[in-house]
Amino acid sequence: MKKTTLAAGGGLFLSSLPVGASAYAGGGDTLRVAVIGCGGRGTGAANQALNADPGVKVVALADLFRDRVDRCYEALSQQHLETGRLDVPEEHKFVGFDAYKHATALADVVILTAPPGFRPAHFEEAVKAGVHMFIEKPVATDAAGVRKVLDAAHEAREKKLNMVLGLQRRYQNNYRETHKRILNGEIGDIISGQVYWNDGGVWVREREPEMSEVEYQIRNWFYFTWLAGDHILEQNIHNIDVANWFIGEYPATAQGMGGREVRTDKKFGQIFDHHFVEYTYPSGAIISAQCRHQQNTFSRVAEVFQGTRGHVNTDSSHNAIIRDRNGVIRYDHDGANNPNPYQQEHDELFAAIRKGEVIDDIDYGAKTTLTALMGRMATYSGQMITWDEALNSDAQLVPDYVGWDMEPPVLPDENGYYPVPVPGVSRPH
Repeated sequence: MKKTTLAAGGGLFLSSLPVGASAYAGGGDTLRVAVIGCGGRGTGAANQALNADPGVKVVALADLFRDRVDRCYEALSQQHLETGRLDVPEEHKFVGFDAYKHATALADVVILTAPPGFRPAHFEEAVKAGVHMFIEKPVATDAAGVRKVLDAAHEAREKKLNMVLGLQRRYQNNYRETHKRILNGEIGDIISGQVYWNDGGVWVREREPEMSEVEYQIRNWFYFTWLAGDHILEQNIHNIDVANWFIGEYPATAQGMGGREVRTDKKFGQIFDHHFVEYTYPSGAIISAQCRHQQNTFSRVAEVFQGTRGHVNTDSSHNAIIRDRNGVIRYDHDGANNPNPYQQEHDELFAAIRKGEVIDDIDYGAKTTLTALMGRMATYSGQMITWDEALNSDAQLVPDYVGWDMEPPVLPDENGYYPVPVPGVSRPH
Protein backbone atom coordinates (compact mmCIF):
# COMPACT_ATOMS: atom_id res chain seq x y z
CA MET A 1 0.00 0.00 0.00
CA LYS A 2 1.22 3.46 -0.90
CA LYS A 3 1.98 5.51 2.17
CA THR A 4 0.25 8.86 2.36
CA THR A 5 1.23 11.97 4.28
CA LEU A 6 -1.15 14.74 5.22
CA ALA A 7 0.20 17.85 6.86
CA ALA A 8 -1.78 19.85 9.39
CA GLY A 9 -3.36 23.11 8.35
CA GLY A 10 -5.81 24.22 5.70
CA GLY A 11 -9.44 25.18 5.91
CA LEU A 12 -12.12 27.01 4.02
CA PHE A 13 -10.93 29.34 1.33
CA LEU A 14 -12.38 31.31 -1.57
CA SER A 15 -10.64 31.78 -4.90
CA SER A 16 -11.78 33.39 -8.13
CA LEU A 17 -12.37 31.29 -11.20
CA PRO A 18 -10.67 32.07 -14.51
CA VAL A 19 -12.55 34.39 -16.86
CA GLY A 20 -15.45 32.55 -18.45
CA ALA A 21 -15.31 29.60 -16.06
CA SER A 22 -18.46 30.56 -14.18
CA ALA A 23 -21.40 29.08 -16.07
CA TYR A 24 -24.02 30.37 -13.66
CA ALA A 25 -23.23 34.05 -13.12
CA GLY A 26 -26.35 36.01 -12.28
CA GLY A 27 -29.61 34.79 -10.84
CA GLY A 28 -31.31 34.06 -14.16
CA ASP A 29 -29.59 30.77 -14.87
CA THR A 30 -31.15 27.63 -13.46
CA LEU A 31 -29.04 25.53 -11.13
CA ARG A 32 -30.21 21.93 -11.31
CA VAL A 33 -29.90 20.02 -8.02
CA ALA A 34 -29.91 16.25 -7.48
CA VAL A 35 -30.40 14.75 -4.02
CA ILE A 36 -28.35 11.59 -3.37
CA GLY A 37 -29.76 10.09 -0.18
CA CYS A 38 -33.38 11.06 0.48
CA GLY A 39 -33.65 10.57 4.24
CA GLY A 40 -34.33 13.33 6.71
CA ARG A 41 -30.98 15.04 6.22
CA GLY A 42 -31.22 14.92 2.44
CA THR A 43 -34.74 16.30 2.48
CA GLY A 44 -33.71 19.11 4.81
CA ALA A 45 -30.68 19.98 2.70
CA ALA A 46 -32.79 20.02 -0.48
CA ASN A 47 -35.22 22.43 1.15
CA GLN A 48 -32.32 24.65 2.24
CA ALA A 49 -30.92 24.63 -1.30
CA LEU A 50 -34.29 25.72 -2.67
CA ASN A 51 -34.47 28.50 -0.09
CA ALA A 52 -30.92 29.66 -0.84
CA ASP A 53 -31.37 30.77 -4.44
CA PRO A 54 -34.48 31.48 -6.53
CA GLY A 55 -32.80 29.93 -9.56
CA VAL A 56 -32.46 26.48 -7.94
CA LYS A 57 -34.53 23.55 -9.15
CA VAL A 58 -34.48 20.05 -7.69
CA VAL A 59 -34.54 17.82 -10.77
CA ALA A 60 -33.61 14.34 -9.51
CA LEU A 61 -33.91 12.19 -6.39
CA ALA A 62 -31.84 9.07 -5.73
CA ASP A 63 -31.89 6.56 -2.89
CA LEU A 64 -31.57 2.84 -2.28
CA PHE A 65 -35.23 2.71 -1.23
CA ARG A 66 -38.30 3.92 -3.10
CA ASP A 67 -40.19 4.80 0.07
CA ARG A 68 -37.49 7.32 1.00
CA VAL A 69 -37.65 8.90 -2.46
CA ASP A 70 -41.43 9.19 -2.13
CA ARG A 71 -41.28 10.71 1.37
CA CYS A 72 -38.67 13.21 0.27
CA TYR A 73 -40.71 14.22 -2.78
CA GLU A 74 -43.87 14.58 -0.71
CA ALA A 75 -42.14 16.72 1.91
CA LEU A 76 -40.59 19.03 -0.69
CA SER A 77 -43.81 19.26 -2.69
CA GLN A 78 -45.65 20.81 0.26
CA GLN A 79 -43.60 23.99 -0.17
CA HIS A 80 -42.14 23.92 -3.66
CA LEU A 81 -44.31 21.95 -6.09
CA GLU A 82 -46.57 24.85 -7.15
CA THR A 83 -43.56 27.09 -7.76
CA GLY A 84 -42.25 24.73 -10.43
CA ARG A 85 -38.93 24.45 -8.58
CA LEU A 86 -39.52 20.82 -7.61
CA ASP A 87 -39.26 19.40 -11.11
CA VAL A 88 -38.77 15.66 -10.63
CA PRO A 89 -40.74 13.55 -13.11
CA GLU A 90 -41.13 9.85 -12.44
CA GLU A 91 -38.23 8.97 -14.71
CA HIS A 92 -35.92 11.12 -12.55
CA LYS A 93 -36.69 9.24 -9.34
CA PHE A 94 -33.86 6.73 -9.19
CA VAL A 95 -33.65 3.71 -6.87
CA GLY A 96 -30.80 1.28 -6.27
CA PHE A 97 -27.05 1.13 -5.83
CA ASP A 98 -26.39 2.90 -9.13
CA ALA A 99 -29.11 5.52 -8.65
CA TYR A 100 -26.56 8.16 -7.69
CA LYS A 101 -24.89 7.94 -11.10
CA HIS A 102 -28.12 8.59 -12.99
CA ALA A 103 -29.08 11.51 -10.75
CA THR A 104 -25.62 13.09 -10.85
CA ALA A 105 -25.69 13.07 -14.65
CA LEU A 106 -28.70 15.42 -14.60
CA ALA A 107 -27.32 17.96 -12.13
CA ASP A 108 -25.22 21.08 -11.77
CA VAL A 109 -25.12 20.60 -7.98
CA VAL A 110 -25.47 17.40 -5.96
CA ILE A 111 -26.44 16.96 -2.32
CA LEU A 112 -24.56 13.95 -0.92
CA THR A 113 -26.50 12.75 2.12
CA ALA A 114 -26.57 8.95 1.78
CA PRO A 115 -25.03 6.87 4.62
CA PRO A 116 -21.36 7.90 5.06
CA GLY A 117 -19.90 4.57 3.96
CA PHE A 118 -21.09 5.29 0.42
CA ARG A 119 -19.84 8.89 0.40
CA PRO A 120 -16.40 8.37 -1.19
CA ALA A 121 -17.95 6.67 -4.25
CA HIS A 122 -20.62 9.36 -4.54
CA PHE A 123 -17.98 12.08 -4.18
CA GLU A 124 -15.84 10.50 -6.90
CA GLU A 125 -18.81 10.39 -9.27
CA ALA A 126 -19.64 14.05 -8.64
CA VAL A 127 -16.05 15.05 -9.35
CA LYS A 128 -16.01 12.95 -12.53
CA ALA A 129 -19.22 14.64 -13.68
CA GLY A 130 -17.85 18.10 -12.85
CA VAL A 131 -20.71 19.20 -10.57
CA HIS A 132 -20.66 21.33 -7.44
CA MET A 133 -21.38 19.64 -4.13
CA PHE A 134 -22.87 19.86 -0.69
CA ILE A 135 -21.37 16.92 1.20
CA GLU A 136 -22.51 15.73 4.60
CA LYS A 137 -19.93 14.70 7.16
CA PRO A 138 -18.01 12.49 7.68
CA VAL A 139 -16.41 12.11 4.27
CA ALA A 140 -15.79 8.37 4.86
CA THR A 141 -15.94 5.64 7.49
CA ASP A 142 -12.44 4.25 7.01
CA ALA A 143 -8.98 5.46 6.04
CA ALA A 144 -9.30 3.92 2.57
CA GLY A 145 -12.33 6.13 1.99
CA VAL A 146 -10.53 9.23 3.28
CA ARG A 147 -7.66 8.59 0.87
CA LYS A 148 -10.13 8.11 -1.99
CA VAL A 149 -11.76 11.47 -1.23
CA LEU A 150 -8.38 13.21 -0.98
CA ASP A 151 -7.32 11.80 -4.34
CA ALA A 152 -10.55 12.85 -6.04
CA ALA A 153 -10.34 16.33 -4.48
CA HIS A 154 -7.26 17.10 -6.61
CA GLU A 155 -9.35 16.76 -9.76
CA ALA A 156 -12.20 18.72 -8.15
CA ARG A 157 -9.84 21.64 -7.57
CA GLU A 158 -8.62 21.51 -11.14
CA LYS A 159 -12.25 21.72 -12.25
CA LYS A 160 -12.92 24.59 -9.79
CA LEU A 161 -15.79 22.75 -8.10
CA ASN A 162 -17.42 24.06 -4.95
CA MET A 163 -17.30 21.54 -2.10
CA VAL A 164 -19.27 22.67 0.96
CA LEU A 165 -19.21 20.25 3.89
CA GLY A 166 -21.84 19.69 6.57
CA LEU A 167 -19.65 20.66 9.54
CA GLN A 168 -22.01 23.57 10.03
CA ARG A 169 -20.35 25.10 13.07
CA ARG A 170 -17.89 26.65 10.62
CA TYR A 171 -20.91 28.49 9.17
CA GLN A 172 -22.30 29.55 12.56
CA ASN A 173 -21.73 33.11 13.76
CA ASN A 174 -20.87 32.43 17.39
CA TYR A 175 -18.15 29.98 16.31
CA ARG A 176 -16.86 32.24 13.55
CA GLU A 177 -16.63 35.23 15.88
CA THR A 178 -14.93 33.16 18.58
CA HIS A 179 -12.41 31.87 16.06
CA LYS A 180 -11.55 35.43 15.02
CA ARG A 181 -10.96 36.38 18.65
CA ILE A 182 -8.78 33.32 19.25
CA LEU A 183 -6.69 34.28 16.22
CA ASN A 184 -6.40 37.77 17.73
CA GLY A 185 -4.90 36.23 20.87
CA GLU A 186 -7.77 36.96 23.28
CA ILE A 187 -7.30 33.67 25.18
CA GLY A 188 -3.63 33.20 24.27
CA ASP A 189 -2.45 29.80 23.11
CA ILE A 190 -4.91 26.94 23.62
CA ILE A 191 -3.31 24.39 25.92
CA SER A 192 -6.27 22.13 26.70
CA GLY A 193 -9.94 21.60 26.02
CA GLN A 194 -12.95 19.37 26.44
CA VAL A 195 -15.48 18.67 23.69
CA TYR A 196 -18.76 16.83 24.20
CA TRP A 197 -21.59 15.08 22.40
CA ASN A 198 -23.45 13.31 25.18
CA ASP A 199 -27.13 12.48 24.77
CA GLY A 200 -29.61 9.61 24.80
CA GLY A 201 -29.08 8.33 21.27
CA VAL A 202 -31.08 8.20 18.04
CA TRP A 203 -33.70 6.23 16.11
CA VAL A 204 -33.94 2.48 15.58
CA ARG A 205 -35.80 0.89 12.65
CA GLU A 206 -37.24 -2.48 13.51
CA ARG A 207 -36.41 -5.55 11.43
CA GLU A 208 -39.27 -6.63 9.15
CA PRO A 209 -39.71 -10.30 8.16
CA GLU A 210 -39.16 -9.57 4.45
CA MET A 211 -35.93 -7.60 4.95
CA SER A 212 -32.68 -9.04 3.71
CA GLU A 213 -29.65 -8.62 5.94
CA VAL A 214 -28.28 -5.98 3.56
CA GLU A 215 -31.50 -3.96 3.68
CA TYR A 216 -31.73 -4.23 7.47
CA GLN A 217 -28.20 -2.92 7.99
CA ILE A 218 -28.59 -0.05 5.53
CA ARG A 219 -31.91 1.02 7.00
CA ASN A 220 -30.20 0.97 10.41
CA TRP A 221 -26.94 2.38 9.06
CA PHE A 222 -26.18 4.39 12.20
CA TYR A 223 -25.44 1.18 14.15
CA PHE A 224 -22.97 -0.40 11.73
CA THR A 225 -19.38 0.82 11.60
CA TRP A 226 -18.90 0.22 7.87
CA LEU A 227 -21.89 2.45 7.11
CA ALA A 228 -21.69 5.19 9.77
CA GLY A 229 -18.31 4.94 11.47
CA ASP A 230 -19.79 4.88 15.02
CA HIS A 231 -21.20 7.95 16.73
CA ILE A 232 -17.76 9.43 17.43
CA LEU A 233 -17.50 9.86 13.65
CA GLU A 234 -21.13 10.71 12.98
CA GLN A 235 -21.77 13.20 15.84
CA ASN A 236 -18.74 13.94 18.03
CA ILE A 237 -16.92 14.89 14.80
CA HIS A 238 -18.62 18.30 15.02
CA ASN A 239 -17.02 19.09 18.36
CA ILE A 240 -13.69 17.55 17.38
CA ASP A 241 -13.71 19.78 14.29
CA VAL A 242 -14.10 22.86 16.48
CA ALA A 243 -11.00 21.81 18.43
CA ASN A 244 -8.97 21.35 15.25
CA TRP A 245 -10.20 24.68 13.89
CA PHE A 246 -9.59 26.72 17.03
CA ILE A 247 -6.16 25.19 17.71
CA GLY A 248 -5.18 25.47 14.04
CA GLU A 249 -3.63 22.02 13.72
CA TYR A 250 -4.46 18.34 13.83
CA PRO A 251 -3.54 15.80 16.52
CA ALA A 252 -0.35 13.79 16.48
CA THR A 253 -1.72 10.98 18.64
CA ALA A 254 -4.93 9.64 20.13
CA GLN A 255 -5.57 7.23 22.96
CA GLY A 256 -8.72 6.48 24.90
CA MET A 257 -11.38 4.08 26.01
CA GLY A 258 -14.90 3.11 25.11
CA GLY A 259 -17.39 0.32 25.14
CA ARG A 260 -20.95 -0.90 24.99
CA GLU A 261 -22.30 -0.89 28.51
CA VAL A 262 -25.96 0.14 28.34
CA ARG A 263 -27.01 0.02 24.70
CA THR A 264 -26.42 -3.73 24.33
CA ASP A 265 -29.52 -5.04 22.55
CA LYS A 266 -28.99 -6.76 19.19
CA LYS A 267 -31.05 -4.02 17.49
CA PHE A 268 -28.17 -1.58 18.15
CA GLY A 269 -25.86 -3.37 15.75
CA GLN A 270 -22.19 -3.30 16.66
CA ILE A 271 -21.22 0.23 17.73
CA PHE A 272 -20.18 1.47 21.17
CA ASP A 273 -22.41 3.53 23.43
CA HIS A 274 -19.54 5.65 24.79
CA HIS A 275 -16.09 6.89 23.76
CA PHE A 276 -13.52 8.98 25.62
CA VAL A 277 -10.46 10.04 23.64
CA GLU A 278 -7.40 12.10 24.58
CA TYR A 279 -5.89 13.86 21.58
CA THR A 280 -2.38 15.33 21.80
CA TYR A 281 -1.50 18.02 19.26
CA PRO A 282 1.94 18.95 17.89
CA SER A 283 1.85 22.18 19.90
CA GLY A 284 1.36 20.19 23.13
CA ALA A 285 -2.35 21.02 23.49
CA ILE A 286 -4.42 18.16 24.87
CA ILE A 287 -8.10 17.80 24.00
CA SER A 288 -10.47 15.36 25.70
CA ALA A 289 -13.36 14.31 23.46
CA GLN A 290 -16.27 12.43 24.90
CA CYS A 291 -19.49 11.13 23.38
CA ARG A 292 -22.14 8.99 25.01
CA HIS A 293 -25.48 7.45 24.03
CA GLN A 294 -27.07 6.37 27.27
CA GLN A 295 -30.60 7.20 28.41
CA ASN A 296 -31.16 9.16 31.65
CA THR A 297 -27.58 10.42 31.84
CA PHE A 298 -26.09 13.93 31.77
CA SER A 299 -26.44 15.47 28.30
CA ARG A 300 -24.11 18.05 26.82
CA VAL A 301 -23.20 19.10 23.29
CA ALA A 302 -20.57 21.84 23.62
CA GLU A 303 -16.89 22.77 23.70
CA VAL A 304 -14.62 24.34 26.34
CA PHE A 305 -11.04 25.49 25.74
CA GLN A 306 -8.39 26.76 28.16
CA GLY A 307 -5.73 29.17 26.93
CA THR A 308 -2.72 30.88 28.45
CA ARG A 309 -4.70 34.13 28.86
CA GLY A 310 -8.28 32.93 29.31
CA HIS A 311 -10.87 30.36 28.35
CA VAL A 312 -13.89 30.04 26.08
CA ASN A 313 -17.19 28.14 26.09
CA THR A 314 -19.12 27.50 22.87
CA ASP A 315 -22.16 25.44 21.94
CA SER A 316 -24.58 24.82 19.08
CA SER A 317 -27.25 27.00 20.72
CA HIS A 318 -25.39 30.10 19.48
CA ASN A 319 -23.64 30.75 22.77
CA ALA A 320 -20.03 31.84 23.15
CA ILE A 321 -18.39 33.34 26.24
CA ILE A 322 -14.75 34.33 26.64
CA ARG A 323 -13.38 34.95 30.11
CA ASP A 324 -9.93 36.02 31.21
CA ARG A 325 -7.94 34.06 33.78
CA ASN A 326 -9.67 35.94 36.60
CA GLY A 327 -13.09 34.88 35.36
CA VAL A 328 -14.04 38.31 34.01
CA ILE A 329 -16.21 38.10 30.88
CA ARG A 330 -14.39 39.67 27.94
CA TYR A 331 -16.85 38.62 25.25
CA ASP A 332 -20.44 37.36 25.36
CA HIS A 333 -21.82 36.58 21.93
CA ASP A 334 -24.90 38.53 20.91
CA GLY A 335 -27.50 35.97 20.01
CA ALA A 336 -29.50 38.36 17.84
CA ASN A 337 -27.50 37.87 14.63
CA ASN A 338 -27.42 34.11 14.28
CA PRO A 339 -28.79 32.75 11.02
CA ASN A 340 -29.44 29.03 10.84
CA PRO A 341 -26.02 27.51 10.03
CA TYR A 342 -27.61 24.70 8.01
CA GLN A 343 -29.20 27.33 5.78
CA GLN A 344 -26.05 29.44 5.78
CA GLU A 345 -24.06 26.60 4.23
CA HIS A 346 -26.35 26.58 1.22
CA ASP A 347 -26.64 30.34 1.01
CA GLU A 348 -22.86 30.60 0.74
CA LEU A 349 -22.57 27.62 -1.62
CA PHE A 350 -24.97 29.02 -4.19
CA ALA A 351 -23.68 32.57 -3.79
CA ALA A 352 -20.16 31.29 -4.56
CA ILE A 353 -21.39 29.50 -7.68
CA ARG A 354 -23.14 32.66 -8.87
CA LYS A 355 -20.08 34.82 -8.23
CA GLY A 356 -17.67 32.43 -9.93
CA GLU A 357 -15.89 31.67 -6.67
CA VAL A 358 -14.94 28.40 -5.02
CA ILE A 359 -15.50 27.16 -1.49
CA ASP A 360 -13.31 24.16 -0.69
CA ASP A 361 -14.08 22.49 2.64
CA ILE A 362 -12.64 19.09 1.75
CA ASP A 363 -9.16 19.67 3.18
CA TYR A 364 -10.35 20.22 6.74
CA GLY A 365 -13.28 17.84 6.24
CA ALA A 366 -10.95 14.96 5.39
CA LYS A 367 -8.56 15.83 8.22
CA THR A 368 -11.33 16.10 10.79
CA THR A 369 -12.79 12.81 9.55
CA LEU A 370 -9.35 11.27 10.05
CA THR A 371 -9.16 12.79 13.54
CA ALA A 372 -12.43 11.11 14.53
CA LEU A 373 -11.21 7.89 12.90
CA MET A 374 -8.08 8.05 15.07
CA GLY A 375 -10.33 8.25 18.10
CA ARG A 376 -12.40 5.26 17.06
CA MET A 377 -9.28 3.23 16.29
CA ALA A 378 -7.95 4.06 19.76
CA THR A 379 -11.15 3.16 21.61
CA TYR A 380 -11.82 -0.02 19.62
CA SER A 381 -8.25 -1.33 20.07
CA GLY A 382 -7.13 0.24 23.35
CA GLN A 383 -3.91 1.31 21.59
CA MET A 384 -2.15 4.63 21.04
CA ILE A 385 -2.77 5.69 17.44
CA THR A 386 -0.62 8.17 15.52
CA TRP A 387 -1.79 10.43 12.71
CA ASP A 388 0.20 8.55 10.06
CA GLU A 389 -0.96 5.16 11.37
CA ALA A 390 -4.56 6.28 10.99
CA LEU A 391 -4.09 7.75 7.53
CA ASN A 392 -2.24 4.71 6.20
CA SER A 393 -4.38 2.07 7.88
CA ASP A 394 -5.09 -0.90 5.62
CA ALA A 395 -8.43 -1.61 7.34
CA GLN A 396 -11.11 -1.28 4.65
CA LEU A 397 -14.60 -1.46 6.13
CA VAL A 398 -16.61 -0.78 2.96
CA PRO A 399 -16.39 -3.57 0.35
CA ASP A 400 -15.29 -2.78 -3.19
CA TYR A 401 -18.60 -4.20 -4.41
CA VAL A 402 -21.90 -3.12 -2.90
CA GLY A 403 -25.24 -4.46 -4.08
CA TRP A 404 -28.34 -6.27 -2.91
CA ASP A 405 -26.62 -9.60 -3.45
CA MET A 406 -23.53 -8.67 -1.43
CA GLU A 407 -22.53 -10.32 1.82
CA PRO A 408 -22.37 -7.53 4.41
CA PRO A 409 -18.98 -6.98 6.08
CA VAL A 410 -20.50 -8.03 9.41
CA LEU A 411 -23.09 -10.72 10.07
CA PRO A 412 -25.13 -11.63 13.16
CA ASP A 413 -24.50 -14.85 15.06
CA GLU A 414 -27.12 -17.53 15.56
CA ASN A 415 -28.77 -15.40 18.27
CA GLY A 416 -28.88 -12.25 16.15
CA TYR A 417 -26.01 -10.40 17.83
CA TYR A 418 -23.30 -8.64 15.85
CA PRO A 419 -19.56 -8.73 16.64
CA VAL A 420 -18.52 -5.79 18.85
CA PRO A 421 -14.89 -4.56 19.10
CA VAL A 422 -13.02 -5.56 22.25
CA PRO A 423 -10.21 -3.24 23.47
CA GLY A 424 -6.95 -5.12 23.84
CA VAL A 425 -8.15 -7.79 21.40
CA SER A 426 -9.45 -6.01 18.31
CA ARG A 427 -6.99 -4.49 15.86
CA PRO A 428 -7.37 -0.77 15.14
CA HIS A 429 -10.02 -0.12 12.48
